[in-house]
Amino acid sequence: MEITWYGHSCFRITERGMGTVVCDPYNHQAIGYDALKLKSDIVTVSCSQPGHSFVDGVKGDPFLITGPGEYEIHNVFINGYRTNAKDADSFTNTLYVIEYNGLFVAHLGDLNRIPSMSELEHYGTIHILLVPVGGGNALNASKAVELISLIKPNVVIPMHYSVPLTVPELDPLSKFLKEMGITQTEDVFTSYKVNGVSQLPEETKVVILNHPQQGEMPETEEPEDGDENAG
Repeated sequence: MEITWYGHSCFRITERGMGTVVCDPYNHQAIGYDALKLKSDIVTVSCSQPGHSFVDGVKGDPFLITGPGEYEIHNVFINGYRTNAKDADSFTNTLYVIEYNGLFVAHLGDLNRIPSMSELEHYGTIHILLVPVGGGNALNASKAVELISLIKPNVVIPMHYSVPLTVPELDPLSKFLKEMGITQTEDVFTSYKVNGVSQLPEETKVVILNHPQQGEMPETEEPEDGDENAG
Protein backbone atom coordinates (compact mmCIF):
# COMPACT_ATOMS: atom_id res chain seq x y z
CA MET A 1 0.00 0.00 0.00
CA GLU A 2 1.16 3.50 -0.80
CA ILE A 3 -0.15 6.73 0.75
CA THR A 4 0.59 10.04 -0.94
CA TRP A 5 -0.28 13.46 0.48
CA TYR A 6 -1.38 16.20 -1.90
CA GLY A 7 -1.60 18.98 0.67
CA HIS A 8 -4.20 20.00 3.25
CA SER A 9 -6.31 16.87 3.97
CA CYS A 10 -6.06 15.25 0.54
CA PHE A 11 -4.48 11.80 0.25
CA ARG A 12 -4.34 9.14 -2.42
CA ILE A 13 -4.15 5.52 -1.27
CA THR A 14 -3.20 2.79 -3.73
CA GLU A 15 -2.60 -0.94 -3.70
CA ARG A 16 -1.88 -3.25 -6.60
CA GLY A 17 -5.01 -5.07 -7.76
CA MET A 18 -7.33 -3.02 -5.53
CA GLY A 19 -9.28 0.21 -5.80
CA THR A 20 -7.56 3.58 -5.49
CA VAL A 21 -9.01 5.95 -2.88
CA VAL A 22 -8.71 9.73 -2.83
CA CYS A 23 -9.69 11.36 0.47
CA ASP A 24 -10.92 14.96 0.77
CA PRO A 25 -10.01 16.57 -2.56
CA TYR A 26 -9.78 20.36 -2.13
CA ASN A 27 -10.68 23.42 -4.16
CA HIS A 28 -7.25 24.90 -4.79
CA GLN A 29 -8.64 28.45 -5.04
CA ALA A 30 -9.84 28.20 -1.44
CA ILE A 31 -6.91 26.23 -0.05
CA GLY A 32 -3.81 27.06 -2.11
CA TYR A 33 -1.46 24.72 -4.01
CA ASP A 34 -2.04 24.02 -7.69
CA ALA A 35 -5.23 22.45 -8.98
CA LEU A 36 -5.48 18.74 -8.23
CA LYS A 37 -4.84 16.35 -11.12
CA LEU A 38 -5.90 13.04 -9.69
CA LYS A 39 -7.61 9.89 -10.92
CA SER A 40 -9.32 7.45 -8.62
CA ASP A 41 -11.83 4.61 -8.26
CA ILE A 42 -13.23 5.93 -4.97
CA VAL A 43 -13.49 9.38 -3.39
CA THR A 44 -14.33 9.97 0.28
CA VAL A 45 -15.62 13.37 1.39
CA SER A 46 -15.54 14.10 5.11
CA CYS A 47 -17.51 17.37 5.07
CA SER A 48 -18.96 19.99 2.73
CA GLN A 49 -16.18 22.54 3.31
CA PRO A 50 -14.38 23.43 0.03
CA GLY A 51 -11.12 22.15 1.49
CA HIS A 52 -12.58 18.65 1.68
CA SER A 53 -15.25 18.22 -0.98
CA PHE A 54 -14.03 19.29 -4.44
CA VAL A 55 -14.99 16.10 -6.25
CA ASP A 56 -14.54 17.75 -9.66
CA GLY A 57 -10.81 17.69 -8.96
CA VAL A 58 -10.75 13.90 -9.37
CA LYS A 59 -11.09 12.20 -12.74
CA GLY A 60 -12.15 8.66 -13.58
CA ASP A 61 -15.87 8.63 -12.64
CA PRO A 62 -15.09 7.52 -9.07
CA PHE A 63 -17.55 6.00 -6.62
CA LEU A 64 -18.41 8.85 -4.26
CA ILE A 65 -18.78 8.39 -0.49
CA THR A 66 -20.06 11.41 1.42
CA GLY A 67 -21.31 10.06 4.73
CA PRO A 68 -21.58 7.23 7.26
CA GLY A 69 -22.08 3.65 6.20
CA GLU A 70 -20.34 0.44 5.22
CA TYR A 71 -18.93 0.20 1.71
CA GLU A 72 -17.05 -2.39 -0.34
CA ILE A 73 -15.71 -1.19 -3.69
CA HIS A 74 -12.96 -2.85 -5.73
CA ASN A 75 -11.92 -5.05 -2.78
CA VAL A 76 -11.54 -2.02 -0.49
CA PHE A 77 -13.64 -1.93 2.69
CA ILE A 78 -14.62 1.50 4.02
CA ASN A 79 -16.57 2.37 7.16
CA GLY A 80 -17.78 5.94 7.64
CA TYR A 81 -18.66 7.33 11.08
CA ARG A 82 -20.34 10.63 11.90
CA THR A 83 -18.22 12.62 14.36
CA ASN A 84 -18.87 16.35 14.81
CA ALA A 85 -21.94 17.54 16.69
CA LYS A 86 -24.89 18.91 14.73
CA ASP A 87 -25.28 22.35 16.30
CA ALA A 88 -25.02 25.99 15.32
CA ASP A 89 -21.30 26.14 15.99
CA SER A 90 -20.34 22.94 14.19
CA PHE A 91 -20.87 21.09 10.94
CA THR A 92 -21.27 17.51 9.84
CA ASN A 93 -18.05 15.51 9.53
CA THR A 94 -17.44 11.87 8.66
CA LEU A 95 -14.42 9.89 9.78
CA TYR A 96 -13.45 7.03 7.46
CA VAL A 97 -11.67 3.79 8.32
CA ILE A 98 -10.32 2.26 5.12
CA GLU A 99 -9.12 -1.36 4.99
CA TYR A 100 -6.62 -2.74 2.50
CA ASN A 101 -5.82 -6.43 3.11
CA GLY A 102 -5.98 -6.13 6.89
CA LEU A 103 -4.29 -2.72 7.07
CA PHE A 104 -6.61 -0.11 8.57
CA VAL A 105 -6.16 3.57 7.69
CA ALA A 106 -8.29 6.21 9.44
CA HIS A 107 -8.83 9.58 7.76
CA LEU A 108 -10.31 11.98 10.33
CA GLY A 109 -11.40 14.73 7.95
CA ASP A 110 -12.33 17.91 9.81
CA LEU A 111 -12.73 16.18 13.17
CA ASN A 112 -13.08 18.92 15.81
CA ARG A 113 -13.41 17.01 19.08
CA ILE A 114 -11.98 14.01 20.90
CA PRO A 115 -14.31 11.02 20.35
CA SER A 116 -15.57 9.18 23.42
CA MET A 117 -14.04 5.86 24.40
CA SER A 118 -17.16 4.03 23.17
CA GLU A 119 -16.81 5.76 19.80
CA LEU A 120 -13.14 4.85 19.59
CA GLU A 121 -13.95 1.22 20.36
CA HIS A 122 -16.57 1.29 17.61
CA TYR A 123 -13.98 2.46 15.06
CA GLY A 124 -11.93 -0.66 15.76
CA THR A 125 -8.27 -1.18 14.93
CA ILE A 126 -6.42 1.77 13.40
CA HIS A 127 -2.90 1.09 12.14
CA ILE A 128 -2.30 4.35 10.25
CA LEU A 129 -3.85 7.61 11.44
CA LEU A 130 -4.25 10.60 9.09
CA VAL A 131 -4.86 13.35 11.65
CA PRO A 132 -5.49 17.12 11.41
CA VAL A 133 -3.06 19.06 13.60
CA GLY A 134 -3.33 22.73 12.56
CA GLY A 135 -6.58 23.84 14.17
CA GLY A 136 -9.01 26.00 12.21
CA ASN A 137 -12.20 23.95 11.98
CA ALA A 138 -10.38 20.79 13.05
CA LEU A 139 -8.17 19.47 15.85
CA ASN A 140 -5.25 21.60 16.98
CA ALA A 141 -1.88 20.18 17.96
CA SER A 142 -2.65 19.46 21.61
CA LYS A 143 -5.96 17.74 20.85
CA ALA A 144 -4.33 15.72 18.07
CA VAL A 145 -1.66 14.49 20.49
CA GLU A 146 -4.34 13.58 23.05
CA LEU A 147 -6.24 11.57 20.44
CA ILE A 148 -3.07 9.81 19.28
CA SER A 149 -2.40 8.74 22.88
CA LEU A 150 -5.87 7.19 23.02
CA ILE A 151 -5.80 5.42 19.66
CA LYS A 152 -2.14 4.35 19.80
CA PRO A 153 -1.75 3.79 16.05
CA ASN A 154 1.44 2.37 14.58
CA VAL A 155 1.90 5.29 12.20
CA VAL A 156 0.73 8.91 12.42
CA ILE A 157 0.68 11.11 9.31
CA PRO A 158 -0.20 14.74 10.14
CA MET A 159 -2.35 16.81 7.78
CA HIS A 160 -4.38 20.04 7.71
CA TYR A 161 -1.63 22.44 8.80
CA SER A 162 -0.04 25.60 7.46
CA VAL A 163 2.60 25.62 4.71
CA PRO A 164 3.71 28.61 2.60
CA LEU A 165 1.14 27.72 -0.09
CA THR A 166 -1.84 27.47 2.29
CA VAL A 167 -4.66 30.04 2.21
CA PRO A 168 -6.58 29.17 5.45
CA GLU A 169 -5.10 30.35 8.74
CA LEU A 170 -3.72 27.22 10.36
CA ASP A 171 -0.93 26.40 12.79
CA PRO A 172 2.39 25.11 11.39
CA LEU A 173 3.54 21.51 11.64
CA SER A 174 6.27 22.54 14.09
CA LYS A 175 3.67 23.17 16.81
CA PHE A 176 2.44 19.59 16.55
CA LEU A 177 5.96 18.18 16.52
CA LYS A 178 6.75 20.13 19.68
CA GLU A 179 3.61 18.75 21.37
CA MET A 180 4.73 15.26 20.36
CA GLY A 181 8.15 15.88 21.86
CA ILE A 182 9.89 15.62 18.50
CA THR A 183 12.73 18.13 18.58
CA GLN A 184 14.20 17.35 15.18
CA THR A 185 12.15 16.48 12.12
CA GLU A 186 13.16 13.17 10.60
CA ASP A 187 13.32 12.58 6.87
CA VAL A 188 10.38 13.89 4.85
CA PHE A 189 9.07 11.29 2.43
CA THR A 190 7.27 11.69 -0.89
CA SER A 191 4.93 8.85 0.11
CA TYR A 192 4.52 6.17 2.76
CA LYS A 193 4.75 2.56 1.60
CA VAL A 194 4.01 -0.56 3.62
CA ASN A 195 3.38 -4.14 2.48
CA GLY A 196 1.56 -5.46 5.52
CA VAL A 197 0.89 -5.24 9.22
CA SER A 198 4.14 -7.04 10.01
CA GLN A 199 6.12 -4.14 8.51
CA LEU A 200 4.54 -1.53 10.77
CA PRO A 201 6.58 -0.10 13.67
CA GLU A 202 5.60 -1.43 17.09
CA GLU A 203 5.79 1.99 18.73
CA THR A 204 3.82 4.93 17.33
CA LYS A 205 5.89 6.69 14.68
CA VAL A 206 5.22 10.11 13.11
CA VAL A 207 5.78 10.09 9.35
CA ILE A 208 6.06 13.47 7.60
CA LEU A 209 5.02 13.51 3.95
CA ASN A 210 6.00 16.16 1.45
CA HIS A 211 3.47 17.58 -0.99
CA PRO A 212 3.79 18.50 -4.66
CA GLN A 213 4.84 22.15 -4.96
CA GLN A 214 3.07 24.63 -7.17
CA GLY A 215 3.72 23.85 -10.81
CA GLU A 216 5.00 20.37 -9.91
CA MET A 217 1.79 18.42 -9.37
CA PRO A 218 1.76 15.67 -12.00
CA GLU A 219 -1.41 14.02 -13.20
CA THR A 220 -1.65 10.57 -11.66
CA GLU A 221 -2.30 7.47 -13.67
CA GLU A 222 -3.75 4.17 -12.64
CA PRO A 223 -1.22 2.35 -10.41
CA GLU A 224 1.00 -0.04 -12.30
CA ASP A 225 1.25 -2.78 -9.82
CA GLY A 226 -8.81 33.05 1.42
CA ASP A 227 -11.70 31.56 3.38
CA GLU A 228 -11.02 30.62 7.01
CA ASN A 229 -13.95 28.19 6.76
CA ALA A 230 -12.45 26.52 3.72
CA GLY A 231 -10.68 23.90 5.74
